[in-house]
Amino acid sequence: MDSAIEQLIPARRRDLGGFEVGRVLPAGRRRMVGPFIFFDHIGPAALAPPLPRAMDVRPHPHIGLATVTYLFDGEITHRDSLGFEQVIRPAEVNWMTAGRGISHSERFEGMRERGGVLHGIQAWVALPTEHEESEPAFEHYARDSLPLVEDTGWSVRVIAGELLGARSAVRTRSPLTYAHVELAEGARFSVPTFAPERAVFVARGAVDVGGQACAPAQMLVLGPDATPTIVAHEASTVMLLGGEPTGPRYIWWNFVSSRRERIEQAKADWNDGRMPRPVGDGDEWIPAPDDPLP
Repeated sequence: MDSAIEQLIPARRRDLGGFEVGRVLPAGRRRMVGPFIFFDHIGPAALAPPLPRAMDVRPHPHIGLATVTYLFDGEITHRDSLGFEQVIRPAEVNWMTAGRGISHSERFEGMRERGGVLHGIQAWVALPTEHEESEPAFEHYARDSLPLVEDTGWSVRVIAGELLGARSAVRTRSPLTYAHVELAEGARFSVPTFAPERAVFVARGAVDVGGQACAPAQMLVLGPDATPTIVAHEASTVMLLGGEPTGPRYIWWNFVSSRRERIEQAKADWNDGRMPRPVGDGDEWIPAPDDPLP
């Protein structure tokens, strides 16, 4: 493996009852990249109508993190316990800060009768210790809030943070960068040193990163000072992510915290009904599992 690359992490595929999701982070030897503690690759999946309700993600809770949803294809309807209802479409961002506690659902109402391709990323960002118990919040950002930088053969949409002199309007609680890169066949793109910890994820296509071949649904964790060149062997979609480390975190089910006992409390609060359900979508919910806590 090239010295610019510290680790290659393949996605572990699992079926969610109609489409597959690839879990990349946390991995066995790499739990986080900067504050990114969870990284799921959704699809790509061609979904035939009508989409069954069993595909929907029923109400469930979070603490201590922000969920970041970004789509390449398809749409998802978000509802949460603060009363927000928002459809997300490609090149938009749903940024939900859980803080001391929030619940939400994710449903495919817009695609249910017409079907279509579903493809995207959901990431979790661990909140800094001083923000773990902050007030929950939800923010939606339209396509024009995410600056686009273009050059010969490639374009970069800055989802969060700053890259190549462009800054996203998305508000974050810690220093991080997250970007969507599109490359034409034969294009070359040099990855800048935008954060102490960085990674490249290939969502589709085929690329080399610093001479290391990388297939779809694989993440390459970069060395601290590496500036590898991404070479696209075909039209490809790549995500760049990274930031300042937040320190060690416990992660269990949908909860992230620097304190184990806080996760135990959140589990009890959800199962005993002390955490609110999404407004207008509280009739069904996913109970916390019986799995042992970390």
